[in-house]
Amino acid sequence: MKNLTAFIAACAGMLLFGITLITLGSVATDLQEKFQLTGTDSGTLFSILPFGILGGSLVFGPIIDRYSYKYLLIFSCVAMFAGFEGLAYSTSHGMLKVFVFLFGLGGGIINGATNALVSDISETHKGANLSLLGVFFGIGALGMPLLLRVFSETMSAFDIIAWLGWLTIAVAVFYLLVPFPPAKQKTGGGAIQWKGLMSLLLLLIAFFLFFQSSFEAIINNWTTTYLTSGRGIMDRSDALLGLSLHIVGMVVMRLLSGSVFRKVSEIKLLWACLVMLFMGVALMQAGTTHLVIFTGLILSGAGLAEGFPLMLGITGKYFAHLSGTAFSFVFVIALTGNMLINYLMGIIADTYGINHLTTVAYIEIVSMALIFFIIIKTIKNR
Repeated sequence: MKNLTAFIAACAGMLLFGITLITLGSVATDLQEKFQLTGTDSGTLFSILPFGILGGSLVFGPIIDRYSYKYLLIFSCVAMFAGFEGLAYSTSHGMLKVFVFLFGLGGGIINGATNALVSDISETHKGANLSLLGVFFGIGALGMPLLLRVFSETMSAFDIIAWLGWLTIAVAVFYLLVPFPPAKQKTGGGAIQWKGLMSLLLLLIAFFLFFQSSFEAIINNWTTTYLTSGRGIMDRSDALLGLSLHIVGMVVMRLLSGSVFRKVSEIKLLWACLVMLFMGVALMQAGTTHLVIFTGLILSGAGLAEGFPLMLGITGKYFAHLSGTAFSFVFVIALTGNMLINYLMGIIADTYGINHLTTVAYIEIVSMALIFFIIIKTIKNR
């Protein structure tokens, strides 16, 4: 790896993104009580966050290709700081929406930019290094609920969020001191060379991540309902524990991929992950005890671990001349899948029942396996 300091900077940013992505859901009840939100109000608020992330994912790539990383990463930290403080101190529902959008915008930028950064500074083992980066997302996502629980007796949730906002400023100051790779596109009047990016391989990668991201969404958003209301096999607290174990499975697998399995073929590793993903869904569907279902959720988390790191590693390798713009493209398609399939899952749950969560999951696994097979063939033919 060319620049260890830049890798540490990327990990700090990914930690912030993990915190960002889970914060709104963690304080949903507090926000509902503070602003007297109806179910529709809450749904609208929650839908603003992914649109902010989508916006950030759309703009980060062309900007870093043209101007490099430093100032965009600092801007993303400032946007997240505004989001944290806005969540903590907003007094009107209208202003809260603005701050949630800024929260998502900063998160979307820092997520995409840190992945592109690690790809750029990794001469070899891009997928393994991106897996290690992903570990910090899991730490942030798991740490936020834990932080709220530990300090719940001494501080309000809004006080904790306000203090977390200052962490983003500390990271921004750190970014001022970090040497980042230079911009890739220094001439050409700012025109992005999209023609060089449009290829079958990039489209296949984008649509693999379309299904990967949407799979993550339906598991995160619908598993507790599936286990409590659908199968009626768990109470809510046990289902939430199972969801936490799902994230633990992902974090542990990414840690192993970036260390113990670092020299294992990335293609073999992803095939193994797809098998674990299938086994995890099957155990979640057929299991009759908590132990079996928890095992399934751990396996499904491990099965999702390598999708983004490997696909982003391939993107960084074959589109290195404008990796930021290429990353923007695949992230936008991935987030579109996240939003569309999650919405479709809601319609299916209302029309046919929540038990069809596993049906949708199996369809997505088959789609991912088929696209991955074509990606391998495409790379061999290049």
